Amino acid sequence: MTVQDTTETETRPSSVVLTDTAAGKVKTLLEQEGRDDLQLRIAVQPGGCSGMRYQLFFDERKLDGDTVLDFSGVKVAVDRMSFPYLGGATIDFVDTIEKQGFTIDNPNAQGSCACGDSFH
Repeated sequence: MTVQDTTETETRPSSVVLTDTAAGKVKTLLEQEGRDDLQLRIAVQPGGCSGMRYQLFFDERKLDGDTVLDFSGVKVAVDRMSFPYLGGATIDFVDTIEKQGFTIDNPNAQGSCACGDSFH
């Protein structure tokens, strides 16, 4: 008699990645705040011309269901509702003549608006 293994493996989206450059910038900003109880929160909210908008902000709250990641001492929190939209996303910081700020390269975004502020 042959026994067939039918165990299913759960496929979860990979985690959010904060580049070393972005982690360094977050550390600098946290030092300027003068508080050691803050973490970077990344969230996805309805809004913008493409339907969804990213939010990055410092937060002291610990929400039920948060995924908290550590990047070189920088804590990054993603709430339970946003995590599926952000799995595999890379957050970087650019500082050029053309652009300065955090960027999000998200493989889950099917398209974005011309200004790059929102996605769907």
